Amino acid sequence: MSVKMRPFVSLQLVWVCLGLFLVTCEASSSNEVYALNAFKEAIYEDPLLAMSNWNVLDADPCDWNCISCSIARDHVLKLNISGSALRGFLAPELGLLSALQELILNGNNLIGAIPKEFGKLNYLQVLDLGKNQLVGPIPPELGNCTSLMTLNLESNVLTGELPPELGNLNYLEELRLDRNKLQGTIPGNNNSASNSSIYGMSASSWEPTGFCRSSQLKFANFSYNLFVGSIPKCLESISGLSFQGNCLDDKDPTQRPAAQCGVNPDHKPSQNGNKHEAASRPAWLLALEIVTGTMVGALFLVALLTAVQRCKSKPSILIPWKKSASSKDHVTVYIDSEMLKDVVRFNRQELEVACEDFSNIIGSSPNSQVYKGTLKEGPEIAVISLGIKEEHWTGYLELYFQREVADLSRLDHENAGKLLGYCRESNPFTRMLVFEYASNGTLYEHLHYGEGCQLSWTRRMKIVIGIARGLTYFHTELDPPFTISALNSSAVYLTDDFSPKLVDFESWKSIHSRSEKNAGSIGNQGAVCVLPNSLEERHLDVRGNIYGFGVLLLEIVSGRPSYCKDKGCLVDWAKDFLEIPEVMSYVVDPELKHFRYDELQTICEAVILCINPNPSKRASMAELCTMLESRIDTSVSAELKASSLAWAELALSSSN
Repeated sequence: MSVKMRPFVSLQLVWVCLGLFLVTCEASSSNEVYALNAFKEAIYEDPLLAMSNWNVLDADPCDWNCISCSIARDHVLKLNISGSALRGFLAPELGLLSALQELILNGNNLIGAIPKEFGKLNYLQVLDLGKNQLVGPIPPELGNCTSLMTLNLESNVLTGELPPELGNLNYLEELRLDRNKLQGTIPGNNNSASNSSIYGMSASSWEPTGFCRSSQLKFANFSYNLFVGSIPKCLESISGLSFQGNCLDDKDPTQRPAAQCGVNPDHKPSQNGNKHEAASRPAWLLALEIVTGTMVGALFLVALLTAVQRCKSKPSILIPWKKSASSKDHVTVYIDSEMLKDVVRFNRQELEVACEDFSNIIGSSPNSQVYKGTLKEGPEIAVISLGIKEEHWTGYLELYFQREVADLSRLDHENAGKLLGYCRESNPFTRMLVFEYASNGTLYEHLHYGEGCQLSWTRRMKIVIGIARGLTYFHTELDPPFTISALNSSAVYLTDDFSPKLVDFESWKSIHSRSEKNAGSIGNQGAVCVLPNSLEERHLDVRGNIYGFGVLLLEIVSGRPSYCKDKGCLVDWAKDFLEIPEVMSYVVDPELKHFRYDELQTICEAVILCINPNPSKRASMAELCTMLESRIDTSVSAELKASSLAWAELALSSSN
C-alpha cells in the first residue's frame, strides 16, 4: 500500500469505528428498554406498585421507579427493587443491560432459576438476589462478571454444586450463600506440596483455583447448606467466615447430624476425580482447545458486530423464554426437575382411561374442566384440566404452573384436598392437576342445590371448625404460608361423613388471566364479593383468606349465596343483624329446625372479626380457630340432643 493511501484508509477506519459506536449506543438504549419491559412482563404480582410507572411505550427508562441511569441517560446503571413482595421470574433479557452495575432484588418472592445470561453483565458490581424463592443451580456463567464485589444469594432454594468459575471473581469482597440446599465440596485448593504431587504438578507450577483465587474476599457465609468435605485452608484467614449447619468432615457440633446429610458417616467423598482427569489431559489437546477457542471468539466478534447493526429493529440475542419456532426447543427449556422431583407425574393416557375418555365431567368454568375418574386399582380422583391454548403458553407460565404444583404438593392435613400428582404433556398440549376425590360434592352444592335437612346445625358447625383448622394449618404451620386463591363454598369439598376438604382450584384463574395479559380481572362475581381485591393480592395476603372465611361462615349459617344479583353481597345484607341480639336469629337458614343461640352468637362474633375493613385489625386464623373450638360443641351428644329437640318440635307442631 502506498504512503499516499494510508491517511485515506486511516480516515475510513475512524468513520467505521465512529459509525459502529453510534449504532451500538442506539441499539444499547433500545435493548435496555426491551430488557426492562421483559422483566416487568415476567412479574405477575406487584402489590406495592414498585413498577407502576414503567411504560412499555416510553423510550427513556431513566425516570422509572427504582432505576438509576448514567449522567448521559444512555445506560441503566442500577436496578433496585428490594422488599417489594414481587412475585415472578428473573427474565434472561436483563442480561442486555450491558452497563448495569447494581442489580438488587432482595426480599421479594421471585421463583424459577437464575438466568445464565446474567454472566454477560461485565460491569456488574452488586448482585443481590437474597431472600427469594429461587431454585436450581448457580450458573457457572456468573464467573464472567469479573467486576462483581458483592454476591448475595442467601435464603433461596438453590441446589447443585458451587461452580469453580466463581473463583474468577477477583474483586469479590462479600459472598452470601447461606440457607440454601447447595451440595458438594467448596471449590478451592490449598497451596501445598502434597496437593501438587497428587496431581503430578510441581509446587512451583501450581495455581490456585476456585475461591482460593478470591484474594479480596472479606466475608463469606456458606452456612446451612449440605456442603461436604473440608474447608479450604485458603479461606480460613477470612474474618467473616461461616460454615455452620453443613455436612463437613470436621467433628464440629455446629454441623448437621449425619442422618440429615443423607450419607454414611464413615464415608468421605472423593475430591480427586475431576481434578485428576483434568491434570491428565495431554498438552496438545490443551493447545488445540486454545486455538479453537480463539477462532470461535474471533468469529463470534465478527457476528456480534454484524448483528449490532440490526439491533434497533430486533434484539441481537436469542431469548429462550419466548416460544420458538421449534416446539421441541420450547418444551425442554422450562422443566425444573428439582421443584417437582417428589411429585407424581401421570401420563395423559392413564388419566384418559381413568376418566372414561374425559367424558365424566363434574365441573367446568371458562378456565378449566373438572373430571371424575378412578385410577386402576386405586382411589377415585378429580382431574382439573387447564383451558389454555398452547400458543398462549409461555416460559413464565410453565414455571408458574410448576410452582403451583409444588405449592399444592406440600399440603398434608385432614382438611386439605390431597394432590396426588400432575400431568404435563406436549402432544396434545396438556396441563392437569390430579386430586383425591371427595365423594360428597361441594359445600356450595349442598347449601344451595341440596336438601337443607342434610346439613343440620351440628353438622354445619363441624364443617366450620374443619375449615378453620385447615386454614390455621395453611397460615401458621407452613413456611411460607399457603392461601386459597378464592375462598368460598365452591372451594370446600365434602367427604362421605361431611368432613370438609379445602381445594384451591381457583389458582388456575391467575395462570389463565396471566396468559391473556389481564391479570387481576375476575369473572366470578361471587369471588369479587368475597374479597374486593385481585386474586394475586388475595393469594399474597393471608388476611384476604380471613375475610373470605367470615363470608363463608355467613353462607354456612344462612344458606344464602355470598352474592346474588337481586340482593347483592351477603355481607351487606347481614350487617343489620350481626350485632343486635334481638334480630340475630334472622341470619339463620330457614331450613334449620333447630340451632343453638350461644353458638350463633359465637359465629356472628367471628364474622365481625373477619370482615373488619382494616385488614390489620382482623383476627388471625389461629385465634379464630381457638375461639370456635372452645365455644362450639360438635360432640355426638350434642348431635343427639339437637336431634331429640328437633323431633320434639316436630311432634308438637303435628299435634297442633
